[in-house]
Amino acid sequence: MNPVILRRVQLGFVALGVLATLIGAVIILGAFRNDAKIDANKATAPADVISADRLHAAVNFVTPDGVLRNPQFGLLYPTELEAGQRILVDYDAADPDTLARPAGRNAWLSVVPGLSIVVAGWVVAVGAMLITVQVSRRMAARGAQATTGTGGASD
Repeated sequence: MNPVILRRVQLGFVALGVLATLIGAVIILGAFRNDAKIDANKATAPADVISADRLHAAVNFVTPDGVLRNPQFGLLYPTELEAGQRILVDYDAADPDTLARPAGRNAWLSVVPGLSIVVAGWVVAVGAMLITVQVSRRMAARGAQATTGTGGASD
C-alpha cells in the first residue's frame, strides 16, 4: 500500500478514536451539567413511572403549584425502573418539564458508560490500524516477490 494512503487511513482511525473520546466526554460532562442545574433549584416529588425500558423512563409528577408534569425527555438515569412504580424524583424547580432524575441518583452513573464508549472506540481504532499495517506489509512483501521473480519455479 502506498505510504501516503496508509498514513491517511491511519489518521482516519485516529480521528475515530478522538471522536469516541469526544462522545464519551460529552456524555459525562453533560450528565454533570444537568445534575448541577437540578441541584441549583432542586425540588422533590413522588412520581408514577408510566413506561420504562433500559434507556428511557417516562414519569408523571405534580409540582407544588398543582400542575401535572411529564418531563419531555423522560428521566435521567432510568435503569431498573418499571412501569407502575411509584418513586421519588428530584427535578429542576425552574424547569420541571425538562430535567428530572430518580431521587438518590446522580451523574456518577454516567461515568462507566461514557468511559466504555471511549475504550471501545480506541480498541476499534487501534485494532483497525494494526490490521491495516499488517495488510500493507503483506502487500509489500507480495509485490517484492513479484518484482524479483522469487517464489516461482527455478531456472
